[in-house]
Amino acid sequence: MLKSSFLFISIYLALMLSACEYSGRVSEEKPSATTPVYTAKVEKNTYPLIRTPKGANQLDLETPMRCFVNWNTQQMISSIPYNLKAFNLGESEAQDALPRFEVNGFSFGTMPAEKALHKLTKEAGIKLVAKDAPYASISAENLHGDFTEVVNIIANAAEIYYTYNATNKTMRISRNSNFNLSIPQSKPIMLAILDVLRGAGITDFTANFDDYTINFNADYELKNKILNLISYFEESPTLLAYDVRVYNLHPYNQDGIEWQQIIKTFDLDAVKSTKTGVLGRILTTSNEINVNSLTAFLSRQAKVEIVGEGKFAVPNQWFSRFDIGKCISEDSPLSSLSILAKANFTSDNKLLSKITLEGAEGEISQYSIRSRIGENFLIIGLPGAIFDRKSVASEVAVMIVPRVIKTVKTPSALVKNM
Repeated sequence: MLKSSFLFISIYLALMLSACEYSGRVSEEKPSATTPVYTAKVEKNTYPLIRTPKGANQLDLETPMRCFVNWNTQQMISSIPYNLKAFNLGESEAQDALPRFEVNGFSFGTMPAEKALHKLTKEAGIKLVAKDAPYASISAENLHGDFTEVVNIIANAAEIYYTYNATNKTMRISRNSNFNLSIPQSKPIMLAILDVLRGAGITDFTANFDDYTINFNADYELKNKILNLISYFEESPTLLAYDVRVYNLHPYNQDGIEWQQIIKTFDLDAVKSTKTGVLGRILTTSNEINVNSLTAFLSRQAKVEIVGEGKFAVPNQWFSRFDIGKCISEDSPLSSLSILAKANFTSDNKLLSKITLEGAEGEISQYSIRSRIGENFLIIGLPGAIFDRKSVASEVAVMIVPRVIKTVKTPSALVKNM
């Protein structure tokens, strides 16, 4: 019996020691994960990119008159009649008349215009909405008169516009207003006005070539510029037209076009002057160097690609912009090229032109050059890499032919004068 008890105790102790030894091993190991780990990637729904087709975007009513130059029948000096009374600038936003009552002794210290108008309209029970406040600070003392007159005084002083809706008794004020500009039915005048707007940095406008109107947004500064332009036409002004052709040249020689050969190829006085810009040079030439003779000259040294051509107009002593991309393929590296011009034409047929070239990244070069009517400009030596970094060996040249358009006022109505 004693032996059986001893055997039982031995087996029990062995099992206990074995259990303790196993337990010690488990405590040294990391517990295994019992909860499965799931990962999920949440993605937004993707839809096909929907755009207006390219052909619809490229539709431009200016193209027929802007992008064609008849180089064989150019008139250096021409005249166009126009009816001064056809000019009219007015706000296009319809609005209700303000309530009629008298304002007596309205005064306020220096404060933003919207606060002054709020003080005035609050008394009239009118809700005021300021779209782009704050505006200029002004002050006034003892204003008298009709409510509309007082509102106009404050709005004019702060150079802001207002509209009024009588249904909900709400006045809205803003720095900008929408305008319609009616002009004489003359395409050269229409182009000149459009180019002046672009020269002022205004590109968001709608031109109607059927009724000869231009719709655009303007602040006080731009409105005053347009009014000055209309006043300028009271003097039968001169317009300067520039016909432009752009060449992309791929020289056969790795050193580029040898422009010194132009002196040997043409008469000695064919090149009148030359001036260097930040990039490239501008030449003043006689009409012996024209688009035909220039193309023939260049063809002997390079593969000549005529990128495009067009024309723009600038009123004398004004500033205009011509985006050449309107007249060349949208896929062309040169589609970002623009010409900005300011011209001063004197009575003795002398012309001072300030020509600026711009690309997608800003100004490329600028030239101020004197010439006479009948002389042309030729800009040479523009590296093609400006427009396309892959075009290391190519050069760009620009031929510009200035023309004079004299305007003549007439009391007669004109119908779509070309």
